[in-house]
Amino acid sequence: MQTRLLGSTDLNLSVVGLGTWAIGGGDWAFGWGDQDDDQAIAAVKRAVDVGVNWIDTAAVYGFGKSETLVGKAVSELPAGDRPLIATKCGRTNAGNGQIGKSLQRASVIAECEASLKRLRVDCIDLYQMHWPQPDEEIEEGWETLVDLKKQGKVRHIGVSNHDVSQLQRLQRIHPVASQQPPYSMISDDAEAEIMPFCAENNIGVVCYSPMGKGLLTGSFNRERARDLSDKDHRSRDPRFQSPQLEINLEFVNGLNEIATKLDWSVAELAIAWVLRRPEVTSAIVGARRPNQIEQTAVAGTRVMPEDAMSEVNQLLKKRGEALASLEGVEQARV
Repeated sequence: MQTRLLGSTDLNLSVVGLGTWAIGGGDWAFGWGDQDDDQAIAAVKRAVDVGVNWIDTAAVYGFGKSETLVGKAVSELPAGDRPLIATKCGRTNAGNGQIGKSLQRASVIAECEASLKRLRVDCIDLYQMHWPQPDEEIEEGWETLVDLKKQGKVRHIGVSNHDVSQLQRLQRIHPVASQQPPYSMISDDAEAEIMPFCAENNIGVVCYSPMGKGLLTGSFNRERARDLSDKDHRSRDPRFQSPQLEINLEFVNGLNEIATKLDWSVAELAIAWVLRRPEVTSAIVGARRPNQIEQTAVAGTRVMPEDAMSEVNQLLKKRGEALASLEGVEQARV
């Protein structure tokens, strides 16, 4: 497994990190359906076995469930084998499975204290503001993270889902260690402004959903999309519904042909594509069961060949044209 230094920090992260969004279960607005807790704990331990040295989680994932499972799994590992832990604040429990938004000082401090207890640690390796919402509170939230760092409760502080103008506002207060954007073959907006800005300012980039929430694993199909639980937020995502679903599945069929020639899986190809960017420190790969991380961690050893990159670009162009045509039809109906 390759490692890369996260921005200006001293954190050497494996290029594949374990994402724990899905193990938060389905009893909240952005859940992934029911989760077997024992399988989740086994997945965390297996990730460490196959070379993953850091875990990404958040207080809002299952309103503490993900952090609790991560804390239990990590506490059962030998001290020398325990991975680095990154978590997030700024999203709260508004009741009835709904999410609140607060970056006010008291709320952030309370979230941090709760996360420390659930994770069973004295210090969080990387603490991130989950979303820049409410926008008018990001400075207050960031100043609070700076104070938490000074107190020794967190080692490094970063953000997730912030745009360049928001990063600039925070940089005036304290250097941002990392930015966590969504980034994959089917969600590449971060390339335009976020990645160049992070490169210029030595901000580490850790990407979430590199496999497009499962669409780019090579195992997703119409039947799985049709059978998604109401507790799985993907059932409400247009990319998993017709007509976008058919376009995406055709795209994945093309990726499968490229991956087969490389003797890779589609998931490995998707992750290697994300890691090809020099700005990217690590790709956060979700796993709900041990076998899932076993199948994807190998992507941390892959390097994207130029000819494969050229073929992927052709597929991306074709997908973009199909989506543009689709948008044109939809607009014509309005």
